[in-house]
Amino acid sequence: MDEANCIEERFTNDGFVFPLDAMTPAEAAEYRHSFEALEERIAASDIGRRGQINHVHTVLCFVNEIARNDRILDAVEALIGPDILLWDCTFIIKEARSTGFVSWHQDLRYWGLEDVNAVASAWLALGPVSRANGCMQFVPGSHRRGLAEHRDEYAAENLLSRGQVVQVDVAEDHVVHAELQAGQFSLHHGFLVHSSPANPSDIRRWGLVLNYVAARNRQVVAPQDFAMPVRGEDLYGHFGHVPAPDTDFSPEALGWHGRVVAAREWAQYGGAERV
Repeated sequence: MDEANCIEERFTNDGFVFPLDAMTPAEAAEYRHSFEALEERIAASDIGRRGQINHVHTVLCFVNEIARNDRILDAVEALIGPDILLWDCTFIIKEARSTGFVSWHQDLRYWGLEDVNAVASAWLALGPVSRANGCMQFVPGSHRRGLAEHRDEYAAENLLSRGQVVQVDVAEDHVVHAELQAGQFSLHHGFLVHSSPANPSDIRRWGLVLNYVAARNRQVVAPQDFAMPVRGEDLYGHFGHVPAPDTDFSPEALGWHGRVVAAREWAQYGGAERV
């Protein structure tokens, strides 16, 4: 069985695949340094919420380079086909000895995307990620049960936008811990029940989540939506095309960031109590 078929089979059965290699640890370190060089500007730009740094593909050039990594796109193509758009991209960085966590949830509960099988999320480790510093946790096969109810809890230390918690019982002895080396990534389905605990270790946990959609997918909750073409063709036009930024934090790039924020809030906060 070739690698593409192996990825597809594992993803279909379990709802996730890992570890997959995107780059060398040295290359991952270079991207960490790119982030660190811009960290003060990122903090001052107000593009974060509840511990996440959101929609970074709109404003950071080095993130666009990562989003077009051939090894990541080859794996994504095996799942959703050759015409690929980057729908969103978020840094989730847990500081050393921090208490922020991500509750058990399903991504597609609040995304408003029509075709649940035309989405794939890649979680890239830019540094070592282990159980010690709060790696992702998966419930194998949970994606096959469909969408479950969630409750918004807005816990102060929950890094999710609504503090959402899926209303299913998770058997801890069935949980799989997605430990990754720097430069490796995992793929997971939007219905997969997953979470990540706090980071009590002395090592910062670096994660970049890249959410890809097939061009055939569409937004059915918000009146408009945006995505960035990264491979193949978009013959459908269901999404407005976000351009890659020419420079970090350019006025044009920040304008696009604002458009994306406004579009996503329709889907992500519809019916929610704002806090």
